[in-house]
Amino acid sequence: MRWMVGVLLTGLVGCAASVPAGPAERIKTFGPTDAPIAKTGVTPDEGGWRVARDEAGSVPLFEVAQTGLENAVLTYRARMKASDVKGKAYLEMWVRVPGRGEFFSRGLAQPLTGSSEWASYEIPFFLNEKGVRADLVKLNVAFEGGGGTVWMKDVELLRARLG
Repeated sequence: MRWMVGVLLTGLVGCAASVPAGPAERIKTFGPTDAPIAKTGVTPDEGGWRVARDEAGSVPLFEVAQTGLENAVLTYRARMKASDVKGKAYLEMWVRVPGRGEFFSRGLAQPLTGSSEWASYEIPFFLNEKGVRADLVKLNVAFEGGGGTVWMKDVELLRARLG
C-alpha cells in the first residue's frame, strides 16, 4: 500500500507525534451507485469512476457533512490508476471548520504521473487543536501541470481518535 503525506497546516493539523488512540472507523464509503459532484469529465467505469481532465485543476467528487469531527485523524483512501497524466494527479481533501475557513491535505508525496496500474493511495488530515471541530469534508482528485485520465474506486473516508 502506498502512503500519501498531505500538507501540514499549523494549528489544525498536527505533527507526527499525534497518534491514533484506537482503530480507524469508516465514516463513509463511496461505490458505483454514488453520484460524484462533478457533472462533466466523471463517468462510471471499472467499478468506480473514470475522471478525465484536459487541464490542471481540482475535480470535486464527494462531500461528507459531519458533526463532532474533532481530536481525530481523517483519512481519505482510494484505489487509483492513471493514463497519460501530464504533470501530476493526486488525492485532495478539504476540511471546513466553522468560523475559521477551509483547510486542505494533498497527496503530493506520491502522485500519479504518466500511466500506471491500480494502487492504493491515502492522505491524512489531523484535527488535534483543542476545541476545533470540522463539519464538512470535501474529497477531490487534483491535476497539476496538465490533464489526463485517472480511474478511482474503493473510495472511503475514515476517522481515528487521537490519544
